[in-house]
Amino acid sequence: MQLISKPFVFARHAQSNFNAAKRIGGSTDSHLSELGEQQARNAAKLLNKSWSAVCTSDLARTIQTAKLAVPGHELKQFKGIRERDWGCLEGCPIPDATDYFATPENGEPWDDFYKRSIDTINHILAQYEHPLIIAHSGIYRAIHHSLFGTPKGPRIGNIEPITVQPKRDQTNCWELIPYRGHLL
Repeated sequence: MQLISKPFVFARHAQSNFNAAKRIGGSTDSHLSELGEQQARNAAKLLNKSWSAVCTSDLARTIQTAKLAVPGHELKQFKGIRERDWGCLEGCPIPDATDYFATPENGEPWDDFYKRSIDTINHILAQYEHPLIIAHSGIYRAIHHSLFGTPKGPRIGNIEPITVQPKRDQTNCWELIPYRGHLL
């Protein structure tokens, strides 16, 4: 599945209580930790810009992050960019290595998660010229898979925004660049 060829900014939510405890949060609705709230407030210096839309998942940690990082903006919530349901692994310690293609017991298969993630991002990109999407590390992995053929790669940090953009004058070539306050 390919993303619509249009730039956008993606940020993973600030630190959640599950992140702080080094546990898999998945589709469990974990709120931000105290540090996460401060991270989101600090991100406002960079993110509180004029966006065509500020889009989040329907989970509290993304909504809280957006309210603190881009205060006063209307939020558009999309269930399709909620984190993957890790089934029986939700709440378990985060392993050193993750097999994204394995389906945990009672969990969501990668292919289903990947499809809904990219379909939802494409829906957002079709509607909005330069959106900010605040979601989850799994959504970032789906983006990475769409652009580079694999979900594997460096883990995106909490509230470290990335510009996702097509390379100029190159078909089907993308780049992920730390967001510095404006689209390139």
